[in-house]
Amino acid sequence: MATSTPVRAATAAPTAAHPAWPRLKAAVAELRPMQSADGSIDATAHDHDRARELVAEITAAVGELADVLPHDADYLQAVVRDFGRWVDAGFGVPDFLDALLAFRPERARRDGLEHLVVFPMYTQNGNPGRNVEAVLIRVVWPEWLAELEATRYDNAMFVPIAFTDFTEGYDTDSAVLFPETVAVREVPRFTWGGIFCDREAARFRKVTEAAADSLGLDLPEHARELLASQELTQDAFVLWDLIHDRTHSRGHLPFDPFMIKQRMPYWMYALEELRCDLTAFREAVELEKQGVPAARGVQFAVLADRLFRFPVTGGRVRNYDGLGGQLLFAYLHKAGVLEWHDGRLTIDWARVPDAVIALGDEVDELYRQGVDRSRVAHWLAAYALVTSYVPANPGSTWAKGPDALPLDGPPKGLVDAVLPDEFPLSMFYEGLRRRLADVIASTKGIVGGSAA
Repeated sequence: MATSTPVRAATAAPTAAHPAWPRLKAAVAELRPMQSADGSIDATAHDHDRARELVAEITAAVGELADVLPHDADYLQAVVRDFGRWVDAGFGVPDFLDALLAFRPERARRDGLEHLVVFPMYTQNGNPGRNVEAVLIRVVWPEWLAELEATRYDNAMFVPIAFTDFTEGYDTDSAVLFPETVAVREVPRFTWGGIFCDREAARFRKVTEAAADSLGLDLPEHARELLASQELTQDAFVLWDLIHDRTHSRGHLPFDPFMIKQRMPYWMYALEELRCDLTAFREAVELEKQGVPAARGVQFAVLADRLFRFPVTGGRVRNYDGLGGQLLFAYLHKAGVLEWHDGRLTIDWARVPDAVIALGDEVDELYRQGVDRSRVAHWLAAYALVTSYVPANPGSTWAKGPDALPLDGPPKGLVDAVLPDEFPLSMFYEGLRRRLADVIASTKGIVGGSAA
């Protein structure tokens, strides 16, 4: 198997070479530890005079960088103004709404276009506090993807991006840039969402290769070629993400992709994320028949990331992405498409497409019937689907059936009855988690070179 070489070093780019960029990074690095979780700076604990000096350094550097990023001029001017108001207000909870509204990367999706992003923000799967971050990104928008978005998978909010360089909050597992993470006085209507395909691809290559080696899995040639190439894997991920992202708002029960203010059992989130991935897989099968080069890579990426990385990444408290992977594995195992025997995993690759699509059909039918059900009845039906493949925790109240649940009270009681780890890992995944723990930990902050 070819060895993948994900790297931590940022890809060289003109803006990163500008002398203002290292000054901006250094000032942000010194300012961040002064901030509380909500982004404010306590005058009794930190020197406000020094904080003002650091903000002056940040805004001066932003002004210099604006000269080489004319397409971001309005946004970067708004950033400077929002920093000024934050200082004038005594470093209370920051409010960068004006700057956020001025940043519109979805309006100019051009391959290689650079942006400087500076906000007080948390990073999903990264830093939970709203610290100031500075990130240099570039848009990934090849012509073939632009054509598919324009003609088949319209998604005006989708912005695939790659890292050039970043401050501490992105030296984490975070692979998204979402506007709802920014500190603002009121929640605006969101118009874009960024996904770092280079980090997704580099992480996927490293973890999948380690999993295949650990499991003795014989990979087909096209999969080995994918793992050997950062460029090919990024192509697969941008196509996967394009289809996945738009699927949230389409189907029998359109779902809020960011799950804002929705409280429900976590297997509902698991099924929704899995539904979007299975839709991407199904579409990729058709696109492969039509000659789209990245489509075959999408199928392997969906399968391998779901089977190997998702179930053993993160904690076991309401891990909905993990559960989706557990469900896919259990379904394929029950169908005889994969087998674990003599310490080796074997997959009948020829049968994979039909089996994955069949699981997608089951989930789609659950959603179709859900239109006629009450919310609670839909949760129960979804639980039945999951438990038909993934055994529930032996101590689960939900596993005892409707008679054991507080159906006469508000839905909150039903959600509270869900165990933190309602669907524990199988013995297979317990072993895989131990073997992959160090590899997964090593992907923190990973980015991919332009090619490997």
